[in-house]
Amino acid sequence: MSEQPSEGPHAAGIVGVAVPHNPRARRLRSKVWNDFSKERLPDGSHVAVCHHCHKQLTASSRSGTTHLKNHLAICLSTGTRPARGRRRKLVVRRLLLRQVDQNAGPATADSTPIGYDPNAFDQETSRQDLARMIVRHGYRFSIVDDSGFRTFVTNLQPGFRIPTRESVQSDCMRIHDAARSRLRVALANLPSRVSLSADMWRSAVAGTDYLSLTCHYITDEWKLKKKILNFIQVDSASTSADITSNILEKCQEWGIEKKIVSVVLDNCLYSDEVGRELLQLLHNKFDLFHVRSCAHILNLIIQESLELVRDLTDRVRASIRYVKSSQVRFIRFQEAVKQSGLEIDPRPTFLAHDTNSNNVNNNWASLYVMLESVCRYQKAFARLFEWDPEYRAYASADDWPAVSALTECLDVLYHTMEKLPTVENPTANLYFNEICAIHLLLKEWCTNRYTVVATMATQMLEKFEQYWEVNKTVMAFASILDPRYKTKSVEYFFRVVYKDPYESKSRIDGIQASFIRLYNEYAAESAGQSKNEPVFYKGTGRAGTVAGSGLDYSSGAHNKTFSRITLSDAKRGLDQYLEETSSGQTVKSDLDLYLEEAVLRNKEGRVDEASFDVLAWWRAFSAKYPVLSLMARDILGVPVSIVPLDGDARTLNDYLSTMDPVTVEGLICAQDWLRDEDEGPKAEDGTSAASGASDLNGTHGANNVDVPILTKD
Repeated sequence: MSEQPSEGPHAAGIVGVAVPHNPRARRLRSKVWNDFSKERLPDGSHVAVCHHCHKQLTASSRSGTTHLKNHLAICLSTGTRPARGRRRKLVVRRLLLRQVDQNAGPATADSTPIGYDPNAFDQETSRQDLARMIVRHGYRFSIVDDSGFRTFVTNLQPGFRIPTRESVQSDCMRIHDAARSRLRVALANLPSRVSLSADMWRSAVAGTDYLSLTCHYITDEWKLKKKILNFIQVDSASTSADITSNILEKCQEWGIEKKIVSVVLDNCLYSDEVGRELLQLLHNKFDLFHVRSCAHILNLIIQESLELVRDLTDRVRASIRYVKSSQVRFIRFQEAVKQSGLEIDPRPTFLAHDTNSNNVNNNWASLYVMLESVCRYQKAFARLFEWDPEYRAYASADDWPAVSALTECLDVLYHTMEKLPTVENPTANLYFNEICAIHLLLKEWCTNRYTVVATMATQMLEKFEQYWEVNKTVMAFASILDPRYKTKSVEYFFRVVYKDPYESKSRIDGIQASFIRLYNEYAAESAGQSKNEPVFYKGTGRAGTVAGSGLDYSSGAHNKTFSRITLSDAKRGLDQYLEETSSGQTVKSDLDLYLEEAVLRNKEGRVDEASFDVLAWWRAFSAKYPVLSLMARDILGVPVSIVPLDGDARTLNDYLSTMDPVTVEGLICAQDWLRDEDEGPKAEDGTSAASGASDLNGTHGANNVDVPILTKD
C-alpha cells in the first residue's frame, strides 16, 4: 500500500501538518513499517501514520515500535477511518501483525518473534483450556464475569470470545464425562485388583452429606495410585443397607465389583455393618479384606483413652492458666525457674497453648505438644507449689513424675503417627513393624508404676487388639512380601508380643497357612489364564533309549533310510532324555524360591529403612516371581493407613455447597482425574488425548485424602 499524506493530526498531543519522511534518513528495518508511514511534522518531530485508519502515533527515535504493534492489534481491518473526535467501539478485532519471513535474520528488539503465527489461535481449543484451568484449580465459574479477568484475556488475545458462566459449566462437565470414560477403560484393562475406601463429607452451608469413593491400585509400572471414583450425595437418614447399595451400584458402574481386594470404611456411616455386607456381596474366588486404617484407629484409641487421665491433664492446664493469668504470677514463676537452676525464657512456649480442655480442636496431638513443652519446667512448678500459697490448688510436686511418664508414652505415639502422612508411597508393608512395636509397648505400659499410665494403656490395649485382629492378616502378608523381612518380622514380633510359645506358634502357623492358601489361588488363576502347556509334566511311556554314543530312533524312524532321517528325528532323543532324567525332580514354585533366598540387606548388612522402594524391587523381579508378583501388586496396594481428616477438613467449601450434587461430583472427580494427567494433544472435546494407561499412570501420590477443591476458602 502506498504512503498517503495525512489529512490532519489524529493523535492526542500531535499538531501540525505531516510531510513525508526523508528517504535518505536511516532505513526502517522493523516489519511493522509495512503498515505505517513515517512522516515529519513542521516542528521537526516524527509521526507514524497507520495505513488502515490513518491515525497518527508518535515515531520518535526513542519511542520504539511496541505501541505501533499494539495499535495494529486493535485496528479495524476494513481500513475505514473513524469519525474525527469520536471514539468508535471496536467490535471486530483482528491481529494484523505479519509473520516474520523465515529467511530473515535474528530477531531484534523491535521485531516480531521468529516463528510467530497469528493464525495459530483457535477459539475452541482456548475455550476448552479455560474450562480445564477452572476444573484443575477449583476456580469459580463466574471468573469469566470478573472485569480483571476479562481485561487480562482481551489484552492477551483480543480474538478470544469469552464464554458465559453457563457455557463454562457445560464445558467442565464435558471434560468430566470424557475423563470418566477414559478412566473406566483404564480400570477395565488393569490386570491387578483394586482397593476401595469410603469417606463421608459434609456441606458447609446446607448440611448435606456426601459419600466419597476412592480406588487405590498399583499400575503396570508399579506405581501406587488412587482416583476418586464418585462423590455422591446421601441422605442423613440412610441405613447401612442404603450405604451398601450405593457403594455396590457404583462399583458395578465402574466394572470393578469382581476385582476388589479390600475395603476401608473408617469414615463411613455404619462402617462395621457396611463392611460385613460388602464382604458378603463382593466375595469372589479370592479373599476380600475389610481393612481398618491404622492411623485413623490409633487416633481414636489414643483420644478416647486420654479421657481416663483427664483429671491430671486438667491440673496441668490449670497450672498454665495460673502463670498466664497476671504479670505478678508470671514473675513468681520466673523466680521459681531461677531457683530451680533452669534457663529463664522471657516467653515460655507452653504459654501459647490453648488450655481449654473443652475445645474441640484440642486433640491428643496438641495435648502432647503442650505437655512436652511444660515438662521442661516441672521443677519450677514443683517449687512454686512449695512456697506460693495461691498455687496450692494446681498440679503438685507429686503430679509431675506421672505427667512426665505420660508425656514419654505420648511421645512414642506422636512420632510414630507423625511419620505416617509423610511417606511418599505408603505401601502396606511399611506399617507391620511399627504397629507390632506399639502393640509390644502397650503391653509393657500396662504394668507401669504410675497408675495413670497403666490405666490409660490398659484401655488402649483392649481397643487396639480389637483392631489388630481385623488388620493383622493383610499387614502380615504385606510384610512377607517385603524382601527385607519376608517371614522374619512375623516370626519375631509374634514371639515377643505373645509370650506363650504355643500361642505364638499357632498364630505364626496361621498366617503362613493363609498366605500359602492365597498364593495357591493366584497360582491356579494364573495357570488357568495361560494358553501354554505346563513346562513340567510327567510322561506315560518310554519312546526310545539312550545308550553309550548310539541313538535308537522310534516312532517309525527305523523304517526310514539314513538320507531321509530329518533334523527333528535327531533331536527327539534329547527330548526323551530330558523327560526321563527330569521326571524325578521336584518342581518348585516361585514362592518356594522367594522364601529360600536370604532377606535383602544393604552393603553394611543392615535393613535399608530410608531409601528402599519395594515397588521398584518387585518391578525388577516380577519376571523371576511371576505368580508371587501378582499377589504382591494387589496386597501392597491396600491402603492400610489413610491419613485421618478431622471434621473441618472433610467439609465442602461455601462455593461448592451452593451447587447441585451432579455438578459437585463432576468438579471434584474431574479435578482429581486431571491433576496429574500429562499434557498432550487435545481430543475433540478439548481434553487430553492421552490413553487410558497414561491416565492411570499419572502421579497421584499417597493414600491420604488430598482434594484441594473441597477444603474451606
